[in-house]
Amino acid sequence: MAPTYSTAATLGSIAPDFTLPGVDGKNYSLENFKDKKALLVIFMCNHCPYVIAVQGRINELAKNYQGKGLAVVGINPNDPEKYPEDSFDAMQVRAREIGYVFPYVQDVTQKVAKSFDAVCTPDPYLYENVDGEFVLKYRGRIDDSWKDPAAVKSRDLATAIEAVLGSQPLKIEQIPSMGCSIKWK
Repeated sequence: MAPTYSTAATLGSIAPDFTLPGVDGKNYSLENFKDKKALLVIFMCNHCPYVIAVQGRINELAKNYQGKGLAVVGINPNDPEKYPEDSFDAMQVRAREIGYVFPYVQDVTQKVAKSFDAVCTPDPYLYENVDGEFVLKYRGRIDDSWKDPAAVKSRDLATAIEAVLGSQPLKIEQIPSMGCSIKWK
């Protein structure tokens, strides 16, 4: 399977708002995260081997930084008709199995993924809350070894999170994320 890479982002752009249903029975929008210093929006799914390889790392990032002002939301944009393993029911099962500590929501219309210009899973966007608006600071890979967590030498996303939470400039190259293409309708 040939990987798809995230596209260059316009840093400084404002996060598009959304209202999406979560596997926990609640709806989520940017309003839910307004009291957080930073927001990580990550387009992900159940079936992509790239996401499967990093889903534990995503959950660990959420665990490690949620008490420090980071909110995380995972958005599944894939077509559940063509990919039933990405259905809402399957998402609920995955969230329980992995023990996600962040909202996992479904973008069944795919409008949210399009508004973010998301192209692959995983596709992380890190925003800083600046006077009530989420401003894009980082869009890139999670780390330098999606396949083998033991081989990770550069924790790019964690470094970006720490910079944003510490109100510091990002001093890392934003290398595109790599994964499966979003399964469009």
